[in-house]
Amino acid sequence: MTPAVDVHRYPDAAELAGALSQALAKQLQAALLARGRASLVVSGGSTPALLFRHLRQVPLAWERVSITLADERWVDAGNPASNENMVRRELLRDAAACATFLPLKNSAASAQAGAVAAWAPIAPLCPFDVVILGMGDDGHTASLFPGSPGLAAAMDAQAQPGCVAMTAPVEPRERLSLNLAALLNVRHLYVHFTGEAKWLLWQVAGDLPMGLTLRRSTSRPQLYWSP
Repeated sequence: MTPAVDVHRYPDAAELAGALSQALAKQLQAALLARGRASLVVSGGSTPALLFRHLRQVPLAWERVSITLADERWVDAGNPASNENMVRRELLRDAAACATFLPLKNSAASAQAGAVAAWAPIAPLCPFDVVILGMGDDGHTASLFPGSPGLAAAMDAQAQPGCVAMTAPVEPRERLSLNLAALLNVRHLYVHFTGEAKWLLWQVAGDLPMGLTLRRSTSRPQLYWSP
């Protein structure tokens, strides 16, 4: 079953990135006007890079915007696999250079040991103003992978919002992710992916982590997609 969302289709990734950056900017600006600060949760991987290049050009009071990650690979920030690395390289530049970034990776010995410390500075941001999620080729979102140990607890919408240690099917296997309760503690939820293969997967994603996340959302998710 396909989750109920508002779908925004674009002919290519560049047009999608431009439109989505404007939609996000509108929500962040509304939050700044309403509450004086805004919060943004972003996803890693390669897909958001073009979006981030558009978004970092938007004139906002970025010094009053806090940004964190939906998930992180448990590697040092300088590692090419690090989501923090990608966000600092692609988003925290130009107009957005003065935003406050709250990383998930910390000095703990493992993701399991670092989960509570990672969540502590993020918790005051809830409810988040905007969360942007991607979708993997297996239907995962954030680091909520199908069949991963601990997935059922991480997908419990009634749990306390927080960070959880997860195991990926590929290296680096050790991950830290916001749990479902945290991801859904949001005013505006967006999904962003590209490619025909993922669109076909989307049609049958109802019982995969991505589909379950959106089916349990209390706000109307907005899906931005291009071939």
